[in-house]
Amino acid sequence: MNLKDLLSPFYVWQRAFEKPYTSIRPIQERPGAAAYRGFHINISEECIGCGTCHKICQNDAIDMVRVETYEGRSGDSGLRPRFDYGRCCWCALCVDMCPAGSLRMSNEYTWITSDPTEFHFTAGVEHTTWQDNPLGYHRAEGYHLYPPKRIEMEMLPPEVSVQSFDEVVAGYSEPQALLEADRCIECGICVATCPAHMDVPDYIRSIRDRDYEKGLQLMYRTNPFPATCGRICTRRCESVCPVGIQGEAIAIRWLKRFIVDQIQPQDYARILADQTGNSGHRVAIIGAGPGGLSAAYYLRKQGHAVTVFEAQASAGGMLRYGVPSYRLPDADLDKDINYIVSLGVDIRYNTRIGKDIRFEQLLQDFDALFLSTGLSVPSSMRIHGEEHPRVLSGLQVLADVASGRDPGVGQKVAVIGGGNVAMDAARVSRRLGAEVTILYRRRIADMPADTEEIHESQEEGCHIVTQAIPVEIIAASSPQQVSIKWGEAEMVQDPKGGRPRPVLQEDRMHVETYDCIISAIGQGSDLEFLSKEIQDQLAIEWGKFAPGEYQHTSLQKVFVGGDVANRTADAISAIEDGHHAARGIDRFLNPDARTHTDQEVN
Repeated sequence: MNLKDLLSPFYVWQRAFEKPYTSIRPIQERPGAAAYRGFHINISEECIGCGTCHKICQNDAIDMVRVETYEGRSGDSGLRPRFDYGRCCWCALCVDMCPAGSLRMSNEYTWITSDPTEFHFTAGVEHTTWQDNPLGYHRAEGYHLYPPKRIEMEMLPPEVSVQSFDEVVAGYSEPQALLEADRCIECGICVATCPAHMDVPDYIRSIRDRDYEKGLQLMYRTNPFPATCGRICTRRCESVCPVGIQGEAIAIRWLKRFIVDQIQPQDYARILADQTGNSGHRVAIIGAGPGGLSAAYYLRKQGHAVTVFEAQASAGGMLRYGVPSYRLPDADLDKDINYIVSLGVDIRYNTRIGKDIRFEQLLQDFDALFLSTGLSVPSSMRIHGEEHPRVLSGLQVLADVASGRDPGVGQKVAVIGGGNVAMDAARVSRRLGAEVTILYRRRIADMPADTEEIHESQEEGCHIVTQAIPVEIIAASSPQQVSIKWGEAEMVQDPKGGRPRPVLQEDRMHVETYDCIISAIGQGSDLEFLSKEIQDQLAIEWGKFAPGEYQHTSLQKVFVGGDVANRTADAISAIEDGHHAARGIDRFLNPDARTHTDQEVN
């Protein structure tokens, strides 16, 4: 020890008579700097309750609490962040990470109270004096802790894609998938929005972990059609992805496809290790589409014997006969179907109920029935002359192409409609060498088709004419052609607040001639296989079933699902209907085990 060490404590006394740096009046109002990190502000109307702030907080200072005001909103969990200022360190990570940009911090920092519980508050919900303070810390414009733009998907150029029925979308490479998976903030908003409630964050995490087998297992818990949905799912999950609020949504569909593409079909049995057993019960399923086969998969896992009756020569329903191979190759659809069949599902092809076997016979021979027949009847345009032989159904055109038949569309085609069937019929016609015009009664923004389908159809050379209302089909001078009279429409606001409706302008009519006109304005159900007596016993509204709990109908043995029983008419909803019906059928067949059914079916 030296002399300096001995004297150093005495140097403190030289500070004793200096002005203190601390304030002797802590409650005196002193404004913070304009960008000071003070108390939290949340714009609750912009917040979606994703919980990202809760997950990123290193001090566990944020809880997510339910707020009834925001419950029931699409893409909103109904939760809002509640802060604990006994734990918060004001690091602002929550603000930097917030995908909605609803969180920020005021520049106020003085809060004195004798009640410590007041320092635990729900920002933006409970009244605070600083909620409307425009000053304080904001995330910098354009700054993100994660890449806001998705990894681009490689696709065939339009001039190449239109030359064949080869798959247009190439799929992610492993480096691309890893980069895209890294963008996921694991909020779980997507899980609630997905009709099948797939565990999206966890199977995306399996990509980051490069554990693709685990990813496959996670997907099969709720969806036995991952290869299919990885290509043609309507991806409602992406529409609510918080990353898409200020950037581009996670490419959830393409990441699902990536996982499945990494695994060979022969490895499915080992990876999934599904056990079937023998319950002694027999279940009949009408329709081998996504709804019927999903029910078959989960029923076989319960040990029930399953027989599927299919009118067509192959399984898949509209997935095979309504979705062209450039969007969903047969090999990938078969990858899903073949595994389901491998579990012992018996499919009887070319068997039409009501013709080859009566519905009443199935009621007698089986312990339960599940109907998932889809929508196979084209909707009428309800205009004069539409029975002309050169007016073709969009569904039939797609089915002919899927079956290897030439639909004979000719060289100049008009497609009526704005849904996915219309887009597919148009793009198929382009691949058959036709010049294609799409007539749609509303605006492009109103089209129910996938945005990608609309964009790709235009890139491939389909010409879209909007606000065009078909009025009449007229015979042309050649029997190999047909003319259509259509009128221009004006969009008029709906006084009830609905979407604008097209109003025909009688003085703006056009007559054009084509080699064929393809009608693709919608489709309905075919229930002719049910006798009038059976139909009277079932709840059928506007040509669709109205099932009760677990897809059960008023007929004791009968359950329904898929497009014939729901309004969304997409594959993922049919898949969930099949899964849900499988739970219901198992409960029906095993009433003593109902409390365990849901867990066991999964």
